[in-house]
Amino acid sequence: MNLTISGHHLDVTPALREYVLTKLDRVTRHFDQVVDVNVLLAIDKSKEKDRRQRAEVTLHVKGRDIFVEQSHEDLYAAIDQLMDKLDRQVVRHKDRTQDHHHATAKRMTASA
Repeated sequence: MNLTISGHHLDVTPALREYVLTKLDRVTRHFDQVVDVNVLLAIDKSKEKDRRQRAEVTLHVKGRDIFVEQSHEDLYAAIDQLMDKLDRQVVRHKDRTQDHHHATAKRMTASA
């Protein structure tokens, strides 16, 4: 898995990097076929104060790119909410890609 964490108008401190990594562990625990992850942490000075801190993730999995963004007044809270959204989308993607075509009991008895 290739991981890129970058900052726009802020320095990515080791504490921020470690926080993002611990949160990403939850996503990779649900779905281990992640190819590439790009995380962008930004501060938008032109926006209103409660939505100034922004976090974005682009997750490349086999056959699909998943993009999630979240804004909040606190960057750590934005990362928390972002990872919750990302986790839901990854679980939904995993559910869609799994084979749900099971042989029913009616078909099993008819062919026997």
